[in-house]
Amino acid sequence: MSVRAVEDVDVVVVGAGISGIAAGYHLQTQCPDRRYVILEAREALGGTWDLFRYPGIRSDSDMYTLGYSFRPWTNPRAIADGASILAYLRDTARTYGIDRHIRFGHRVRRAAWSSADARWTVEVERGPRRELVRLTCGFLFMCTGYYDYAQGYAPAFPGIERFAGRIVHPQQWRDDVAYAGKRVVVVGSGATAVTLVPAMARTAAHVTMLQRSPTYIVSMPAEDRIARWLARRLPARAAYVLTRWKNVLLGMWFYRFCRRHPARARALIARWLRQDLGPDYPLSPDFDPRYNPWEQRLCLVPDGDLFAAIRQGRVSVVTDEIETFTERGIRLRSGRELEADLVVTATGLNLVPLGGAELLVDGVRVDLAKTYTYKGMMLSDVPNFAVAVGYTNASWTLKAELVCRYVCRLLEHMARTGMRQCTPRLRDGDVGEAPFLDLTSGYVQRAIHRFPKQGTRVPWRLHQNYVLDLLLLRFGRVDDGVMEFANPVPAAERAAAAG
Repeated sequence: MSVRAVEDVDVVVVGAGISGIAAGYHLQTQCPDRRYVILEAREALGGTWDLFRYPGIRSDSDMYTLGYSFRPWTNPRAIADGASILAYLRDTARTYGIDRHIRFGHRVRRAAWSSADARWTVEVERGPRRELVRLTCGFLFMCTGYYDYAQGYAPAFPGIERFAGRIVHPQQWRDDVAYAGKRVVVVGSGATAVTLVPAMARTAAHVTMLQRSPTYIVSMPAEDRIARWLARRLPARAAYVLTRWKNVLLGMWFYRFCRRHPARARALIARWLRQDLGPDYPLSPDFDPRYNPWEQRLCLVPDGDLFAAIRQGRVSVVTDEIETFTERGIRLRSGRELEADLVVTATGLNLVPLGGAELLVDGVRVDLAKTYTYKGMMLSDVPNFAVAVGYTNASWTLKAELVCRYVCRLLEHMARTGMRQCTPRLRDGDVGEAPFLDLTSGYVQRAIHRFPKQGTRVPWRLHQNYVLDLLLLRFGRVDDGVMEFANPVPAAERAAAAG
């Protein structure tokens, strides 16, 4: 395979989804003299919001916090559909000229750091012919998220080959999937399932949500009345900022309440469910999870659309396990058979660190599982490298933007001090271990062994608290004694720059 000539830039950003677009904005705003490119494996920007096309796809958090701090969300719907979110991302990239920095069809396979050169060499497969291209950069910023875009999680159900109908995973949804007037079984109870079920129920003959175990589901108004009230009385920017902070603080309070008072939180959610489902619907077993609130991510339904479909008889919820697929549908361990024309396996996603890219530092392969995350965004002993990972208990964008701003602070600090290399060093071995993602969800537990670890104290552990993380990442010291700055700019380069 031939290799195209090397191109050199200051920063390579990988991924053109929510995080990658935020990275582009903050780099060109805070570090306007840095040259950057965004490498996107797919042929369109938007990440998750361009990939997933299943019915009803929508945000699972409010858009005043999922939207960017620098570009107010103006759509009246706080819980927005996927098409509106994608349009918002495209418009943001176009408005700020970020789209001109995106290289589509560029999949990063490998990145190797050289301390002698103070550069990353990034190996990329370009286009359908997978032409090998190499770029070099001073800083590598991974904004790929942690979902495997190639394939969702699909358990090996017994007898699946016998089923006469169609089976589809939401991640592979196509326009030719027909469900109007048909009997549909959606296998799963997470965010994808509770989105799909009410959307499909509008035209399907009937939809059954088959779950092995229930999830906490909470109704939320599709439109934020306080946001609308503020928008009528304040300038648009001020109204957006106040709404954003209102939602941040409410979300933080509710998460803290759930983790500190699980029994009270469970009772509160049960009371909400009783209001949504009516006095006669039995909450157990279908809406009585085995775990405490916020040990797994809560599911949001706008205006209680799922509960309305259940009350109207268009949707049934069944809590049971699959014994086998049959020609006509699914036989459960209880002996009951669910007849179906279409089965949607909303059984979860696969996680993959760094989009599957391999890292090397001075010729030695980095074993991600042996690294620790520094401030939730860099890896121990890996120089000039950051990862944008959002919150699990709040909107992704809140954390992603904190990381973007911190990367810019690092770059500016190195420019001022004449250093080319920044490396988090774990010199104190007694920091303990904690999982990278503190959730008990199946999709996390299946893959967590492949991810870096957190420590048990700052800066090797973040708080999952936006206010505390804001103070640390926006206002905390960059040169904190843990981050090692080294590899000064050679005298010849300094002289050339001065000239």
